[in-house]
Amino acid sequence: MKNGVMMQYFEWNLPNDGNLWKKLKADAKHLHEIGVTAVWIPPAYKADEQQDEGYATYDLFDLGEFDQKNTIRTKYGTKKELKEMIDELHKYKISVYLDAVMNHKSWGDYTEKFTVVEVNPKNRNEAISKPFEIQGWTGYNFPGRKDKYSDFEWHWVHFSGTDYDDASKRSGIFQIQGENKHWSQGVDSENGNYDFLLGNDLDLNHPEVIGELNRWGVWVSKELNLDGMRLDAIKHMNDVFVKQFLETVRKERGEDFYAVGEYWNGNLDILQQYLATMENSIDLFDVPLHYNLFAASDQEADYDLQKLFEGTLTSVHPDCSVTFVDNHDSQIGSSLESYVKDWFKPMAYGIILLAEKGYPCIFYGDYYGIKGEKSPHTAIIDELLKLRKEYAYGEQVNYVDHPSVIGFTRKGDDKHKGSGLCLLISNDQDGNKVMNVGKERSGEVWREYTGSIGEEVTIDEEGNGNFTVKGRNLAVWVKKIKVIPYL
Repeated sequence: MKNGVMMQYFEWNLPNDGNLWKKLKADAKHLHEIGVTAVWIPPAYKADEQQDEGYATYDLFDLGEFDQKNTIRTKYGTKKELKEMIDELHKYKISVYLDAVMNHKSWGDYTEKFTVVEVNPKNRNEAISKPFEIQGWTGYNFPGRKDKYSDFEWHWVHFSGTDYDDASKRSGIFQIQGENKHWSQGVDSENGNYDFLLGNDLDLNHPEVIGELNRWGVWVSKELNLDGMRLDAIKHMNDVFVKQFLETVRKERGEDFYAVGEYWNGNLDILQQYLATMENSIDLFDVPLHYNLFAASDQEADYDLQKLFEGTLTSVHPDCSVTFVDNHDSQIGSSLESYVKDWFKPMAYGIILLAEKGYPCIFYGDYYGIKGEKSPHTAIIDELLKLRKEYAYGEQVNYVDHPSVIGFTRKGDDKHKGSGLCLLISNDQDGNKVMNVGKERSGEVWREYTGSIGEEVTIDEEGNGNFTVKGRNLAVWVKKIKVIPYL
């Protein structure tokens, strides 16, 4: 991941046309050229209906191969197209991370009767009924797959909770009763115990469930030749299970098999505690940084930019931090909507793509657009990716000393001739800042790369330059390359 860039290659509103795998295959060369080194793909297995994005999981072993849930392909295409796409990405040295949804399953093949208690949605440790019998869609025998790859059948005993009683046609949060049945520990404490999220909640304490998911993890990583996984909804999953799952897969795929977890919580202490429990064996998305970027975009000039990096995962655990501006969960209309406003988005991407610390992830919606509408940010992200590839090397020195104008320098290194840069952002009026780029650069002439400022800056004998930035914009300064006239 040294200087790597991940791209999340989907957003919520992609059309149900089965073309994503083909589009991504055709895009592989372009992604390589702009500097993307890894792609996070959406859930690639059969959901409860074709149009689902993949998070309403039905059959993890059906990668668009079997006629199930009234479709062979998934929303994104067939298994054949999926494998061809991955092969093409690998041809261009781009890693592939599969979105792994192991917290829950949706709508089974048949109903079963079992005993539950209904719990308070705001405190899942509080029963609000006596035990009673319901009829839930918890039976899975995958008739279209006919035991290929796995003959495991799911029953109510493999789940800890469900959200629908077919007998009474009523929704709720129903905790399944029985021997060794309880909510998992090692999950987020929101709502008392946040084991249950939706659908049929997998019992990650059940040995048969653990065994089947481990088998699937090894199988799918080999079948698709994966380089890693993005683990969905880990705040709802037993942390002991997650740790042993990664250990199991890495025994087969190697210790460099990558994993990043979605633990959606803005509290840094909770994220640090999770990393400690996991012995830093997984990266986490820097949700606190995302919320800071969102607040800065929302509050505009009233936001104190000196607070932008406070309480972020990248500031204390940079080696385990994936930085992002937005994703499918934060985009407009999503359950965790906190979309960084367009005016601030170039600055946000400048921060994550040019910084020394963190593993940056670009959102498909920010690069390609939402609902088929072209993104206004494609050009600036392309510019920032070029800057990252050519100039963003060496030690970072922060200049976070003004509520409206902040920035940092990158010192450059010997391996990348002419590297080093100066980033400034402003959330109010035009500004300037004296920043040091090193005495060895005395006499150099620097220019603003994105074209927002026409003047040049000459570095003084102490290595300082007085760099400027336009209001509500970013400026990236680099060494001017002399043009030698043709003789």
